[in-house]
Amino acid sequence: MAKRNHSTENPDIPKAKFSKENFKKSLRLFRYMSRKNRWLFALGTLFLAISAGASIMFPKLIGNMMDGVFVYDKTGISTAPNSSKLREIAFYFIYLFAVQALFSFLRIVLYVKVTENMTFSLRKDLYKSVIGQKLDFFQENRVGEILSRFSSDISQIQDTFTTNLAMFLRQILVGVGGVVLIFYTSKELAFYMLLTIPVIIVIALFFGRFIRNISKEVQDITAKNSVIVEETTSGIVNVKAFTNEEFELNRYVQNADFLQKESIKRGYWRGAFSSFIIVCLFGAIVWLIFMGLGMVQKGELAVGELFNFMLLTAFVGASIGGLAEQFVQIQKTLGAIDRVLDIIDSPVEINNVTESVPTNSKLSLEKIEFAYPSRPNNLILKDISFTLSPGTTTALVGPSGSGKTTITALLYQFYHPTSGQIQLNNTDITQFDLHEYRSQFALVPQEVLLFGGTILENIAYGNPNASTDQIYQAAKDAYCWNFIQDFPEGFNTEVGDRGLKLSGGQKQRIAIARAILRNPQFLILDEATSALDSESEFEVQKALQKLMQNRTSLVIAHRLSTIRSADNILVIKNGKILESGDHQSLMNLDQGIYKNMVEKQLEPSDFFSNLD
Repeated sequence: MAKRNHSTENPDIPKAKFSKENFKKSLRLFRYMSRKNRWLFALGTLFLAISAGASIMFPKLIGNMMDGVFVYDKTGISTAPNSSKLREIAFYFIYLFAVQALFSFLRIVLYVKVTENMTFSLRKDLYKSVIGQKLDFFQENRVGEILSRFSSDISQIQDTFTTNLAMFLRQILVGVGGVVLIFYTSKELAFYMLLTIPVIIVIALFFGRFIRNISKEVQDITAKNSVIVEETTSGIVNVKAFTNEEFELNRYVQNADFLQKESIKRGYWRGAFSSFIIVCLFGAIVWLIFMGLGMVQKGELAVGELFNFMLLTAFVGASIGGLAEQFVQIQKTLGAIDRVLDIIDSPVEINNVTESVPTNSKLSLEKIEFAYPSRPNNLILKDISFTLSPGTTTALVGPSGSGKTTITALLYQFYHPTSGQIQLNNTDITQFDLHEYRSQFALVPQEVLLFGGTILENIAYGNPNASTDQIYQAAKDAYCWNFIQDFPEGFNTEVGDRGLKLSGGQKQRIAIARAILRNPQFLILDEATSALDSESEFEVQKALQKLMQNRTSLVIAHRLSTIRSADNILVIKNGKILESGDHQSLMNLDQGIYKNMVEKQLEPSDFFSNLD
């Protein structure tokens, strides 16, 4: 994912402190390399060293070529050309370029291959850990942050292992090798260079970082300006309705005035930095050339050697300057590795038992109390007890927030009760294989989520191993065969992002077909018809009746008309069961809550809001 430098595109990736602990943790990435890939990585590093060594030979050959134009003696310059020397150096250049091109190519290929293999394993473990997390993990971490681990952080790691790390090592090798050759060429000039150039470069780096920070502040102010414009234009009706045009104008002008002053301030600092470069850095280079030419005049140094020295000085300076940026990228990568490994190391749902789930089972909740881990002192369910007998339908009636959805989450073992037990045929549900246990359930929610892909693939999600004939039969049983056949591409019709190309009723029936294909023991219906028009509701109700035949069903009711035939109706409020029984027995209760709802023809949400 040639590769773009993700770090450059995402400057806000946080840096981690370069500590022994972080460095040790980052070494865990090498566990994601096979033994063969580790050897390839080491070989690529050797090729990098050879390529770096070849690059610092370039100034030496340039200097030799200049000296080869004339024949030098101790007294001065002879006009006799040395053509054979020039040809010899020209061939050396060919060899140099060939070596550098070959080993650079091999290094890049090896690093990319090793890195892609490593990040494939890293992505797989990261995804495996994410989908294996408990639900409270997703409540504590925003989706955008999780996606950032897969995009920004993995890309940062990729870029570092393919580019930044190689550049960092190359800068060090070129810098060290260049300094050695500089001293070999002229100790006196090398001493002058070390007194000036490195110091100036270090000061320039800190100066440059200071200016980048100011520039970032200006960018933030600009962003605030844009936010004001976006807010006022998107909410222009409210602005005009409250006659706040003048207020918004003053808010924008105040921010724009601050932006103007900060931008001018940045301009002063940029001008000062430019002057510093011209006076100090270029001045130091001119001073070195002046000193070197003096040595040439004295016969202490050849012109070619001086040229070689100055090129090497430029190489060393560029290496020192590049080290800072590469080090910043490596710091960001340490942070990315830390965040990725934190998720991989997070404990996943435990499934150490292998007991099989019996068929035709009863599911019992006994004295259940529950509080979410994030709010341990706020009990959502209080002393809940009821049984789902085989082949029966149980309905839950109550206002929003009464705990109905929480009960389904406990049945799925997304969470575990704070106290009490949920038993399957008198055995605690935690004693069963978690995957097999959940496979006994199917959920038809009020808001159906379809995955990007075809209708066939979305129905098959209920049982990925089902045959095409089984998928077709499930579609017929869910009364969605006809509308599917009306599409030009039939079952191969793309449903669009989250099923946007389908109507609400069509999505509901596909969800029912998915549940039919799963063939579960237990069916959970979160009133699948409450948001549908009458025609769609009729079709979906027929499909639901087909689905509920001979199954144990739990229905979360939003419309009382859909649960009259339920074997057991539970009226819940504030996490407690207030009434239970079938329709007729509840209608016989004097001053009963359910009876009042039916007689007043109010739906649960409306009734309880009036009751409060």
